Amino acid sequence: MAGHRSAPPLDQARALAQQVRALREGRGWTREQLAEEADIAVGTLGRLESEGAIQPGFLTVGAVAEALAVSLDDLFRAAQAVSVTPGLWSAGYEGRDIDSFVAVLVESHIGVVADVRLTPISRKKGFSKTRLGEALAEAGIKYTHLRGLGNPKDNREPFWDGRIEVGRARFRSLLQSDEAKSDLDRLAEHARQSRVAVLCFEKDESRCHRQVVLETVHKQAAVPVIPLA
Repeated sequence: MAGHRSAPPLDQARALAQQVRALREGRGWTREQLAEEADIAVGTLGRLESEGAIQPGFLTVGAVAEALAVSLDDLFRAAQAVSVTPGLWSAGYEGRDIDSFVAVLVESHIGVVADVRLTPISRKKGFSKTRLGEALAEAGIKYTHLRGLGNPKDNREPFWDGRIEVGRARFRSLLQSDEAKSDLDRLAEHARQSRVAVLCFEKDESRCHRQVVLETVHKQAAVPVIPLA
């Protein structure tokens, strides 16, 4: 077994959590089965998989690696590899269910979901703020609601009836508020350090105000913008 390691940085820790979960699910094991194989408590494994920033002891991670038949170095190396490419992902949940949506986030190694809906409620099961936050936490993904980047109700019709440039122009003017500027700064900081999915409803980004948010933060933080698969 390799020597002592210091605690991994936040994004690497989240990536480690996602890697362990992916390896477990690839074997078709439940958490209970892996915990039994590694001779650790299920709650300890839950913390490793779901809250990657809160790392169990080094020996515990080693026991999990041994149970999964991977070396500790390979496990950390895989986590490091997915944690070094921060940026912005454009995420619309239209036409998706919560399980498949979270699965795509995990596959894309998303570390943070930034919700830019003005009011984070939805008729689609699982996409209201509390349930969404719980599902993301279970996958080791942080959730943040940036209300200052939401599009008000009276500016949604232009995006729906083809007057998209009118809606974008109005929304750009709203980004001059103190609340919006603060949330843009927060989003830019997240995007410099993590893979961040910017979330709203519309599948087609061109019909959604989040495109303006993405363009603005892309210029501010100099990070790539990628559509979620």
